[in-house]
Amino acid sequence: MAAHVGMSHGLVVLLLVIIYLSCTKARVRPIREQLEVQQYLKKLNKPAIKSIKSPDGDIIDCVHISHQPAFDHHLLKNHTIQMRPTFHPLGFHDENKVESKKKTSSIAQLWHQNGRCPEHTIPIRRTKKDDVLRASSVETYGKKRHNRTPNGASPLINGNLHEHSYASVTGDKYYGTKVDINVWNPYVEEPSEFSLSQLWILGGANENRNSVEAGWQVCPQIYGDKRTRLFVYWTRDNYGKTGCYNLKCAGFVQVSNEIAVGSSLSSISSYGGPQYDITLLVWKDPQTGNWWLQFGDQSPLGYWPSSLFDYLSDSANLVEWGGEVYNSSPNGKHTTTVMGSGHFAEEGYGKASYIKNIQIVDQSNNLQTPQRIIPAAEHPNCYGVSQPSNGDLGTHFFYGGPGQNPKCP
Repeated sequence: MAAHVGMSHGLVVLLLVIIYLSCTKARVRPIREQLEVQQYLKKLNKPAIKSIKSPDGDIIDCVHISHQPAFDHHLLKNHTIQMRPTFHPLGFHDENKVESKKKTSSIAQLWHQNGRCPEHTIPIRRTKKDDVLRASSVETYGKKRHNRTPNGASPLINGNLHEHSYASVTGDKYYGTKVDINVWNPYVEEPSEFSLSQLWILGGANENRNSVEAGWQVCPQIYGDKRTRLFVYWTRDNYGKTGCYNLKCAGFVQVSNEIAVGSSLSSISSYGGPQYDITLLVWKDPQTGNWWLQFGDQSPLGYWPSSLFDYLSDSANLVEWGGEVYNSSPNGKHTTTVMGSGHFAEEGYGKASYIKNIQIVDQSNNLQTPQRIIPAAEHPNCYGVSQPSNGDLGTHFFYGGPGQNPKCP
């Protein structure tokens, strides 16, 4: 009996030790993660000269231009900020060009209602602890989840998680593009999913693909809400270890004190009602080689330094425009996350989403109408695309769709 009692007592002690160690381990891990997140936030959120509370809940920090996150990149430690491009593409300021007969309104950002950033600063949307905790890790925060692409395939053709409807040009050297992208607020079903519309400028191939990107997106995992937000992105290894959205990592150099990347857009198109666009111009500075981004009629927003890239340090070999949805396939069915307006291309203007006034920048730094634009939709019964054409909207196409529907189960 005594032996039996002793053995039982030993088992109890052993169980208590296991429980204690398990609980201790459970407590230590969150503390470690919390410290990692705090250190990351301290590095990312630079000291602000002024902070502005946006009506949508964002905090916009006005950070001195020389203290922005870009200069944490090892290739930019001794970088001299290029405050303005040496040249704009020829034709950008052409006052005699034919404007679209279908007028759209310019778009402001909500935070402008409560203030502006002073000169020599840039507006940066403050990253909060909850923003980082929504990611699977600090390393993946602000990055685009992408599958590896098959050899020789477009980076947009990568399985059923990322679905695209887009148009593209290839077969030449390209030095930029200018487009008007219709703005919507698409429904996103799962917190891990997103819906966006953008331009891609790409160089190289396969795992060495370089890309600079800009557009608008609805992405709850990054922003914690379902607002439509302006974004920029870059990668030099096909979405592997490099690059990120906005200013979430070192790379993109911002020079404008007017526009905050990652901030929400204040005007959204409505079905059968007013239509709103953002005008984006990306071009390679002929003198410095940097890839500049201009948003609307504002002064240039900033640039991706040429030193970040290998293939794009020369030129692009592929330019694309269109929509993308991340489909997590909830419950084994196709997501109901919509692309664009959520309506198919055949519904046309005011109902389907569009990209219009499409131009490319050629080797002579001229804006030109591209030839041989090829449309593609990976799952046309879920998200479609029209044949590009010319008309009141310039060179344009319609795209998008509702996702899950009777033809897209």
